[in-house]
Amino acid sequence: MTERPDPAPVRQLRLVVEAEDYEAALTFFRDVLGLPQEAAYSGTGGAQVAILDAGRATLELANPAQKRMIDDVEVGRQVAPPLRVAFEVSDTAAVTTDLVAGGARLVAPPVRTPWSSLNARLEAPAGLQITVFQELDPEAPRSPGDADRTA
Repeated sequence: MTERPDPAPVRQLRLVVEAEDYEAALTFFRDVLGLPQEAAYSGTGGAQVAILDAGRATLELANPAQKRMIDDVEVGRQVAPPLRVAFEVSDTAAVTTDLVAGGARLVAPPVRTPWSSLNARLEAPAGLQITVFQELDPEAPRSPGDADRTA
């Protein structure tokens, strides 16, 4: 058995989003949400890309029942497309206000979840539905499934 110098085979999760209005999306995610720009590149034919640092990345896989349950908790009805992006923030209420002022459409205001976070749902540029969430209790289960098992 050979040892790997890096125990994690995947070093970065990068979500690539096509944005028809590239400038509006860049302004929203970089300047309004505050994701630092790591790099930007342009190419022939007007090609442009910016790489924004979104902090630690995770991939959350949910079955349809879980997706429906999260929609019910956060919004009160089924609204999420198959892909929704979630950002952990330090103040959900303030960030939600800033994002709406910066061009997002509020889908549902901040709500306390059964897994002890404060979540708000928004429609952001580039056709992304996003959740901003604030962990309220560091001792609480970190996922909806954990909350179900401990209740």
